[in-house]
Amino acid sequence: MNYRISTAVLALAMTMPGVAHAQAQSVPADTQQEAAPAPAEDSLATTGDIVVTAQKRTERLQDVPLAVTAITGDALESRQINDTQSLVQAVPSLTFQQGTNPSNTSFRVRGIGTQLFSQGVEAAVAVVVDGVVAARQAQGFADFADLERIEVLRGPQGTLFGRNATAGVLNITTARPSSTFEARGDVTIAEQNEYRAKGTVSGPLTDTLRARLTGFYNNVGGITYNYATDRMVNGSESWGVRGKLDWDATSNLNFLLSVDHRDTKADCCAQVLISAVNPVIAQLTAPVVASRRNRAINDETLTYGNSRQTTASLQADWDLGPATVTSITAYQDYRLDANQSVDRIPSLPVRFVSPTFAYAHWPLGGGSVQLGNITQELRIASNGGGDLSYVAGVFYSDLNIDRDFTRRRATCSAGVIGQPCATTPVYQSARSDAHLDGESIAAFGQVDYRIVGGLKALGGLRIQRETVGVRGTRVSPVASGETIFPGSGPVSGSRRTRDTALTGKAGLQYEFSRNAQLYGSYTRGYKGPGFDTEITANFATQDPIQPEHVNAYEIGFKGQTADRSLSFSAALFLSDYSNLQVQANRSDPATGVTQFVTTNAGSSQTKGFEIEAVMRPTRAFTVNASLTYAEATADIDGLNCPLQFQGAAPILTGGFPVNSCYRRRTVVGGTTVTSGPLQDVRGGTLPASPRYRINITPRYEDQIPGTSLTGFVQTAINFQSAQNFSLEQDPLLAQPSYTLVDLAFGVRTEDSRYSLTLFVKNLFDTNYLTSIAHNSLLATTGTPFDLIANYNKDADRYAGMTLGVRF
Repeated sequence: MNYRISTAVLALAMTMPGVAHAQAQSVPADTQQEAAPAPAEDSLATTGDIVVTAQKRTERLQDVPLAVTAITGDALESRQINDTQSLVQAVPSLTFQQGTNPSNTSFRVRGIGTQLFSQGVEAAVAVVVDGVVAARQAQGFADFADLERIEVLRGPQGTLFGRNATAGVLNITTARPSSTFEARGDVTIAEQNEYRAKGTVSGPLTDTLRARLTGFYNNVGGITYNYATDRMVNGSESWGVRGKLDWDATSNLNFLLSVDHRDTKADCCAQVLISAVNPVIAQLTAPVVASRRNRAINDETLTYGNSRQTTASLQADWDLGPATVTSITAYQDYRLDANQSVDRIPSLPVRFVSPTFAYAHWPLGGGSVQLGNITQELRIASNGGGDLSYVAGVFYSDLNIDRDFTRRRATCSAGVIGQPCATTPVYQSARSDAHLDGESIAAFGQVDYRIVGGLKALGGLRIQRETVGVRGTRVSPVASGETIFPGSGPVSGSRRTRDTALTGKAGLQYEFSRNAQLYGSYTRGYKGPGFDTEITANFATQDPIQPEHVNAYEIGFKGQTADRSLSFSAALFLSDYSNLQVQANRSDPATGVTQFVTTNAGSSQTKGFEIEAVMRPTRAFTVNASLTYAEATADIDGLNCPLQFQGAAPILTGGFPVNSCYRRRTVVGGTTVTSGPLQDVRGGTLPASPRYRINITPRYEDQIPGTSLTGFVQTAINFQSAQNFSLEQDPLLAQPSYTLVDLAFGVRTEDSRYSLTLFVKNLFDTNYLTSIAHNSLLATTGTPFDLIANYNKDADRYAGMTLGVRF
């Protein structure tokens, strides 16, 4: 079936050369990268200027003195970028690391991000939707519908966006109600049972009141076959609705009420076995055949991540003439229920695995996250027209998170490997319940002042006070007849911390003309303290995770020709981080036990350059191209040693090496303690941080000869260099470099009312993985080569079509 559909689509593509040779009569394509002209469909088409709000006031993208990529909603649709995870295909500086559920999945900008299980720490990449900052990054992993644009701000943005933007910002703007009636809808059908539908109705209700209603439904079939349940998994079903009311109370006072609700059910993200050197693993997982192309599991335990969220906001804009006062009041409610299969084998009845192994069956490893957040921002921003531009405001956030987690597993002490346990299995269990509260109060301001001619000075400050507390209880065992889960004995307690930070930005900008500028800036960024909320935390004694700080330097150039046939931007950057908040396997110096903990790296750095260009050699032909080089590294002591090197780790009392495994012997309280195998990493590459990423997207759009139809052909080429998924620098957990090529072509009517797009994702069927880890079952020093991994749907070629209608 896959072959027939893909072949048919490719055959149709070969009928399109007539479009490529037609005389230029239509508008340019609608892909917008930094400094690119706007498409004809955009409201700014008459001027060609792209307007963004990267500095919390409306400006031309060409005038903003920082690295920003702006992409319209139409451009995202033309490339079948349907969710935030897929956004990495259009923004080379943005990468994505898959976790087992949304709460431990992360974005990275220029190699910097935060991937944690704990709910007590914020992300380094902020997600902002219609001016409302998501309390946790998991809220940002969502399907797209009815977007105006997305801005990706690269580098620390804390002066204006706050404490969770030490790496960058995804600034998402959804479409506002329109002053004239409009309606649109799209239906997408793709291979492997993927169905998507979305629609929007917008228009005036009265002379001063406008409304917009958007809804979507997506059903993405599973991509992994489960032998144990005889069904496909690693799919999702989601739906959502967004309503907006836009009211002009007076000629200079406007209110915008927005309510957004979405619900997602996903049997994701079950990991597949990609390497099974140990024959016991092959026996336990049969008939699964381990390989990097494996698309099957054999496990009766369900892995899932089901979420629902509602966000309501009220924005008021009061135009005073020289400036506008804006108030944004918002409430966010988010819930996630998740479970992860840990053993990844069909283990019922409980089977004997190994005489030395801790468990044979692990059916429960999950829980829920319930989040509520109230925010208020009040600011004033100049409306331009003079030598001085400014924005200043205050911000308040009240956050509450409830986190529960339960572990339950069975041990078997005797039997034949792979056969039912010869003794009665002993169950171990533990449950934790934690509550985290956080309060943030901040005041901020930023000014740009024209000193003389084209020379401007810019500066900004933000002062913020952070208060965060956690209280929690862990019980073990959970039920009678069960035993204590190792390392998870009963504990109860609470902790609280406060911190105040002053951050800011300073720089110079020189405008050679309206179409060319050079800028340089220094930014001091900050991410507040936190606590571990997970089941391994000691709620009575844990120390707070220290605040993260960054000193960032950037020099950039933006320019475009007078006719906008060429737009170009480039940036050099260097960011030095202290106390980068990470999650790592570390050896406890008091006990020698290695645990997965939330902690701080000693120091980290990202440096490199970015280049973006848009070329329009003819009115019908456009090429978007971009290149990012980012070298993201970290120094951190006490990391776990990769499994394959642990057996040879020497025991040392001094002269500890760097970037080499050893066991540290110390005396703690009169007791000699020998650590687990560890290493002190210097200059280690941060996870999911490829050095090179390149994107080239040519598009040809013109009238088809002899018809009133407009046709287009578009190709997206994305190259990514090798990356490692392990903070421990494990060479087994690496993804080699790869290139993805997508193809899309289609037609639309002269009035753009109807359109049809056919597409092929991953045209050359290039396999790649989004995470790699050691298989926790029998993952010992003797069997380190048993590996598991995650992969996306577009790791395999598939084809589809989208039918659109506009009124």
